[in-house]
Amino acid sequence: LPEFLVLFRKSDGEARLGLAISKKTVNKATARNRCKRLVRESFRTSLLPNVDIIFLSRRGLDKLSKSQLSQRLTLAWQKLEKTLSR
Repeated sequence: LPEFLVLFRKSDGEARLGLAISKKTVNKATARNRCKRLVRESFRTSLLPNVDIIFLSRRGLDKLSKSQLSQRLTLAWQKLEKTLSR
């Protein structure tokens, strides 16, 4: 099962990120904040086109290591760019 879902829509301005990491999917507040921090950093460092993104967490997100989450986010951003370039 994927640990997160990324929804997107083209926008007029610059790329924006919305996070939905609930208590139900990531129990501990420290784990939620860690996930948010890692997702924001990955978003900030990637060069995305003008798009609004919503990041939805799923169960198991907090079980991923920093490097695993970073790799999966990089793949997600690449898929998003490929989809938008069609």
